[in-house]
Amino acid sequence: MQAEEVRERLASALPDCQIEVQSDGNKFLVVAIGERFSGLSRVKRQQLIYSELNDLLAEGTIHALTIMAMTPEEWQARQ
Repeated sequence: MQAEEVRERLASALPDCQIEVQSDGNKFLVVAIGERFSGLSRVKRQQLIYSELNDLLAEGTIHALTIMAMTPEEWQARQ
């Protein structure tokens, strides 16, 4: 699975978010930015992403997944 395929899958499921995905083999980094994360705990934010990729994780297509899920304001503060 390529990073672009994961990005497209997440973008389809979370159309109100900006999604970026990087991969190194079967290790993936997902950066998701959107207002939908406002008021959600870090765990709840990650659960939203995991729920869309759970089948890929279960079958081993994705071995490791790092998630950065932030509001636009949080993202801006990191820059």
